[in-house]
Amino acid sequence: MLGVLRVVVSVGLVLLVTGCGEDPRFSERTQYLGGGTYGGAQAGPPRDTVSYWDGDSVGGSPSVKISLGEQRAYFYKAGVLVGVSQLSTGREGLNTPLGNYKIIQKDKDHASSLFGDYVDSTGNVVVPNVDIKKDPKPPPGAHFRGTPMPYFMRIVSGTGMHAGYLPGYPASHGCIRMPEFMAENFFRSVSVGTPVTITN
Repeated sequence: MLGVLRVVVSVGLVLLVTGCGEDPRFSERTQYLGGGTYGGAQAGPPRDTVSYWDGDSVGGSPSVKISLGEQRAYFYKAGVLVGVSQLSTGREGLNTPLGNYKIIQKDKDHASSLFGDYVDSTGNVVVPNVDIKKDPKPPPGAHFRGTPMPYFMRIVSGTGMHAGYLPGYPASHGCIRMPEFMAENFFRSVSVGTPVTITN
């Protein structure tokens, strides 16, 4: 019985130690953008109990309000709230900019030109989580492949809304990540010129 108890306690300690660690991709020690498609962490993202879309049957001019403090995006048509999305915005030191903007570009299959991986000719990752400004030279035989940012809606400079991983806290290099189904709905419903307001 004592042997069984030791095994149970040992297994419990292993689970506790491995289950509480931070995903290394979101550590300050890495350059990971996390702009790819939703999911991919070892423990998985927190369950999304916030996001919904009810805007397909509503007409009127679209607008988006983003609350960094709440980590939420609110989508309006003619002033009526038709969708809410959970977010992951810029982490400390790489903050998402506050202000009033407009959508200036839409690109369904966008990829980052600054963050990604160095890959070989067959697509295997040679160096992961590259910041092209800090690591401008690929290893011999490798080339840069930008992080996918599906349903990208640029609002200012290199910052935009797009589908991406949501760890439950601000973790990007400034972009506004949302679940893929929400990014798709937002993308389908905005136009170049749609107003976007970002507040604390």
